[in-house]
Amino acid sequence: MARMAPTRGNLVKLRKALSQATNGHNLLERKRQVLMLEMVRHIDSARDLQHDVMKTFTDAYGALRKANISLGIDTVEDIAGSVPVTDEIVVRLRSVMGVEIPDIDEVSVSVNPSYSFLSSTGAMDDAYLSFRKVLSALVTLAEVETSVYRLAVQIRRTHRRVNALEKVVIPMNRREGAFIEDTLEEGEREDFVRMKIAKGSREKRESGAKAEAE
Repeated sequence: MARMAPTRGNLVKLRKALSQATNGHNLLERKRQVLMLEMVRHIDSARDLQHDVMKTFTDAYGALRKANISLGIDTVEDIAGSVPVTDEIVVRLRSVMGVEIPDIDEVSVSVNPSYSFLSSTGAMDDAYLSFRKVLSALVTLAEVETSVYRLAVQIRRTHRRVNALEKVVIPMNRREGAFIEDTLEEGEREDFVRMKIAKGSREKRESGAKAEAE
């Protein structure tokens, strides 16, 4: 990379750029720390939720087996086909340091079946309730895992920017600034020496001219 011309104007520009890069580095580092804390919190939640989801699935399939035995697989399939696709999942977004992560309303697990009680049994009601719990658990897990993914992506991007500022931009500005300062100081010393020499020569000429006049 070509060096900047060693002028005072460029030195001022470099100092301003260094100040901006340093402030940007500090802000990004704080952002990274906040995002890391948020992600760790979600990871802890995801770990617990994954265990709960597995247990909920196990219970639900156990209840489904009982319903199949009680009513028969064909009847259970017919009843399942009458259950409408849910439209009660509401997804909102909230911002964490500029990262939009989902905030999903909790899905109710209350029983509100769309099938006739006359054509079903208590085993079917238990299966229905169990799979409502599965739906609720999956929605919560999806919210947490999506949040972890989005936070991880942003943390990785922020980490690259922090490293670029810390290991490339800031050191380069400091080196360039030091080079210009040294060059300007050297030029000032040379100017001072030339002025001293010129002053001595002038004084010598003036002394010589005065001696001739006398």
